[in-house]
Amino acid sequence: MERLMRGPSHVLKLLLALAAAFAFAARADDVEVREANLRAADEGLVLNAEFAFDFNARLADAVANGVPLYFVIEFELTRPRWYWLDERTASKRQQVRLSYHALSRHYRLSTGLLQQNFDTLESALAVLRRVNNWLVVDRTVSLSDARYEAGVRMRLELALLPKPIQISAYTSNDWNLDSAWRRFPFRAPQQPPAPVESREPTEASQQ
Repeated sequence: MERLMRGPSHVLKLLLALAAAFAFAARADDVEVREANLRAADEGLVLNAEFAFDFNARLADAVANGVPLYFVIEFELTRPRWYWLDERTASKRQQVRLSYHALSRHYRLSTGLLQQNFDTLESALAVLRRVNNWLVVDRTVSLSDARYEAGVRMRLELALLPKPIQISAYTSNDWNLDSAWRRFPFRAPQQPPAPVESREPTEASQQ
């Protein structure tokens, strides 16, 4: 009899746990990493990526009323090791600030000292959704002839919101913009061997 009475309670707990897991998974997919790839350049390895997300009315109103939003793009390159934890070879972090200036009526994206102005929110978001030629691994980093795993993600940094907004932001889905890690395999390009200096005397030196 006691088992029968406890049965519905266990089922209810299981359903609540599944609902919580489903809600967490939905929150983690608010930003989708549609494409990501690494390529070699003179300076090192550069990342190109494309994200997909939309602004709801709450976020759009917040920006239009002078609340800056900070987006963080994270990258890491690791080398899998079967005998121990994966080795982190390189990591990079980029912060992009989205704001609206009422006097000029322009939306602005700021990354370090670089600033870009846009007439509309959608045109600013179109640029925010793409990462082009971001130097993530400097040429001074030594890469072996091994298989690596690269990962990239984007999220809205809630900790940088004004304090009065943070309280509701952490408990509301309206403020949740976060992607899961998008991981893909990568093999370092082979460097051409350095030319070997010949020790044989040249024709000019023999004369």
